[in-house]
Parts: sequence; structure tokens; C-alpha cells
Amino acid sequence: MPSNSSTTTLRDIVRASLKTLQEKGVHCIPVDDQARDILRTWFSSPPPTTSRNEAAELSSPEQKIDYLRRRAVNWSAARRLGSLREKMVFSVGDVHARLVLVGEAPGYDEERLGEPFVGKAGQKLNEILRAMGLKREQIYITNICKFRPSMGANQGTANRPPTPEEIAACLPLVLAELRAIQPACVVCLGATAAHGLLGGEGSVSSLRGVWHHLADQLPVRVTYHPSYLLRNESLSARRAVWEDMLAVMEQLALPISEKQRRYFLPH
Repeated sequence: MPSNSSTTTLRDIVRASLKTLQEKGVHCIPVDDQARDILRTWFSSPPPTTSRNEAAELSSPEQKIDYLRRRAVNWSAARRLGSLREKMVFSVGDVHARLVLVGEAPGYDEERLGEPFVGKAGQKLNEILRAMGLKREQIYITNICKFRPSMGANQGTANRPPTPEEIAACLPLVLAELRAIQPACVVCLGATAAHGLLGGEGSVSSLRGVWHHLADQLPVRVTYHPSYLLRNESLSARRAVWEDMLAVMEQLALPISEKQRRYFLPH
């Protein structure tokens, strides 16, 4: 525990307590929803496993993201679960981006190529970005879970959503990414990402259409995962996603043409 009691915070106490438990061989403790909410409010601080000397040396977003990427490879909280596959898939994009997209977890293609959103859902996402006037290289893309969830030895190309435990294990990494990048806003692609980042429950349809805020400061929008549009090509589904993207464009003060505003409206 820090020696100067006048500057000791609850976060310092929690960190010291967790370190003591770890030294005693305790590697897993139950965490309720209230505790998770408190941890989310601390997302603007360095990850608990970063020493003060290490944190002082990480001055740029590039250095911070590179540090997190290296830590994630052998992230013990995820490895201990035994339910995630071996290869870590971290992120892609501009570490100075004003927009961060958070997806669910790597799938077969993402694990194979080592990059988020490179399969059919990624191609759909690229189409959405182009319609917004953005390039993939201009934004930052990550997942709420850094490893492909396992389905056993004969998994093949099949995928499954990460469990709450798998998400919780990777959440400190995602929060640290957001702190390093400090974007203007975040988009959660799908309910799994939204529940992991914001907490709570609810369908995408009940969460989309409004701005949420992480730790009362970072604007977060929830929309359908691109894979949803692969399954549902209706005009109404495409319009719903596009309305969310229009709100993001307005938040970022991007130019919006009249043609863009009318995309996917019935004629």
C-alpha cells in the first residue's frame, strides 16, 4: 500500500489488496455487477499490472498499445480459463483514431490472419466505413475478447460468442486500449461487445439509437454487428445501422451529404 496516506485512493488499496492475494496464490475472485461498474470507471488509469516505472516510460499511444499487445499474448487471466484458443488477436488501425470500434471476439478468419474483422463480417464493415467516407486505416478496431472462444478439438470454422467470464478476463486490456487512444467516441458492434463494455443486459434494438457513456465521459454508441446484416438484408435493418453511423458522423463532425442522409430510406 502507498506510504503517503494523504494521497492513497481506493484504487491504490484495491491494487495492493489484489497483489497480496496474488502473492498468496489466489488467482480468481468473484466480482459482482457493482464491482464491475466500479472497475469500468477506472478505465482511464493504467492497467493494474503496469508498474509506475513502466507507466512513466509509455508516453505515446504507439508505445502504450505496443505494450498492451505484448502483455496480451500471455494474458494470465484469459489463459487460466482454459476455454479460449491459443492465438491472441489484438487490434488493427490508427492508435490516434477518433473512432474506436469494439467487436465480439476473433472468429476463424480472424484467428487465421491475426487481425480483427477480416472475414465476411469484416468486408461488410469495410463497406459501412466507405459509405461514411472513412478508410479502415483511419479508425481503430478491437474486440471485447482477445482470443477465439474454443469449441473443442474438432471446432473447424465454427465460432461461438465469448462467455461473461471470458469477456471479464480481457476487459482490462480493452479499457486500457481506450485510455491509450482517448477517442472521441466508441461504437459497440453487437450485444456482446455492448454488455462487456457497458455492463447490463438488453438487446441491440433496446440499446441502439441513443448515446451511452463509459465512466460518464466517453460517448458509446451501440449498433448491430455486421454479421447481422449478412443474415438480414432488409432495408429496415440496413437503415437502422446507418442511422447509428450517421449519429457517429455527427459526433465526429464529419461532413454528411444529403445523399448520405437518405441512404436506405424507402422511395
